[in-house]
Amino acid sequence: MPGRTRRRLFGGLLLAVLLALGTTPATAEPQAVHTGGIPPVGTAWGEPGPYEVDVDIEAVHTFYHPRTMGPSGERHPVVIWGNGTGAVPGIYSSLLRHWASHGFIVAAANTPASNFAISMRAGIDVLERRNADFGSEYFGKVDLERIGSAGHSQGGAAAVNAAIDARVDTAVPIQPGPLTDPDLTDVPVFYLAGQRDLTVWPALVKALYRDSGHLPAVYGEVRGAGHLSSIGDGGDFRAPTTAWLRFWLMGDENARGVFFGPGCGACGDDGLWSGWDRNARAQTIPGPGGV
Repeated sequence: MPGRTRRRLFGGLLLAVLLALGTTPATAEPQAVHTGGIPPVGTAWGEPGPYEVDVDIEAVHTFYHPRTMGPSGERHPVVIWGNGTGAVPGIYSSLLRHWASHGFIVAAANTPASNFAISMRAGIDVLERRNADFGSEYFGKVDLERIGSAGHSQGGAAAVNAAIDARVDTAVPIQPGPLTDPDLTDVPVFYLAGQRDLTVWPALVKALYRDSGHLPAVYGEVRGAGHLSSIGDGGDFRAPTTAWLRFWLMGDENARGVFFGPGCGACGDDGLWSGWDRNARAQTIPGPGGV
């Protein structure tokens, strides 16, 4: 497991021990711990975040980012994005803008064939250079220690493939295609399927999830969703993916209880999910209050 992910999991376990010892007041209520000063949003994952957004369309990538980066000295985590087959970032623009409004810098690969994640990973390289460039608007504003990969369909498979890069800390494959192997990575993964997806059947996504026993993995099957339900603003995929990214990349404690702990908020939400599961490793991650 990459060192950064190990440290975060260890930190969660340490918190649980401290709570048990009474060192920190134990509470089941959501908290608001935000790495790097990203403003809280409560639990409004599906609503626009606190940042205005700019979009820069370039030859290899399209960058979605807060219009004013680091206004209070915060640094912005990164999400690298992979498109579905034949698609371009503009098809998913509202979803990617949404993540940027929550404080992420999204580096979306422009390629319509993203499966090998080459252009996705190159987005990190670009941001590394710009973060070090005194003349760039990104200078000193990019949190290169907190990077996630995400994508849809072929790009969903690419999100897992991109996580072979040691710089990637978590992956969000949305209705991922089959050309990937979870054994290549050991970062936390949130697998998303659509109940009525006739292109990438839920059983195919669940097979990837079941092959992920060596890492913390969660499976969510969105009720009524077809294969194209996640394009545009992300539909019912928007809120849970935002919560996952805020937890793993911002340390947002309000999002912890959505996925972790015995009473996780998503576990019993049959209105949103037609299928939901957490593997053994995910179940060891403490919920709110260290439970």
